[in-house]
Amino acid sequence: MSVSLSVTPDSLREVFGLFPTGIAVVTARATGGELYGVTINSFSSVSLNPPLVLFSLARGLHTLAALLSAEGFAIHFLRDDQRHLSSRFAQVLSNKWDDVRYRDGVTGCPVLEPALALMECTLYAQYDGGDHVIIVGRVEHMEKEPGENPLVFFRGRYHTIGAEAMLSDETETKII
Repeated sequence: MSVSLSVTPDSLREVFGLFPTGIAVVTARATGGELYGVTINSFSSVSLNPPLVLFSLARGLHTLAALLSAEGFAIHFLRDDQRHLSSRFAQVLSNKWDDVRYRDGVTGCPVLEPALALMECTLYAQYDGGDHVIIVGRVEHMEKEPGENPLVFFRGRYHTIGAEAMLSDETETKII
């Protein structure tokens, strides 16, 4: 039997938490050279041609202005052994980048090493999303690390996808 809920921020968060999502970290280098990074789970593919993806950030987030003014940004899909990176970049810390392995990417943004996959993007568009800004990026460069498992978020906790879900490419279903 389903339970009817009033639409409140807390009940929305509870219902949104029933949709399993991957965990990603978005990184950028500000025009002054400062490094920024933030954990997201609002990622979505938009278009194959042109290659577009989107995510959203809260309007009050300090990282938002730096990301929107950067020349490029990277979206990193995290591996199941990278919970520490998800937690680190989800917090407001002055030392987020201490002891974090990264290199300069093709677009000049910091690229975390390793990652399940990464997409380096340039800003394509931004849209009003209520208390968030919806950011659409054009994918300029991609990399992937085959054979690794994703970090997943469900009901407010991290999870790992079991071996039975990691099917071969022969059984791939195309949804986009």
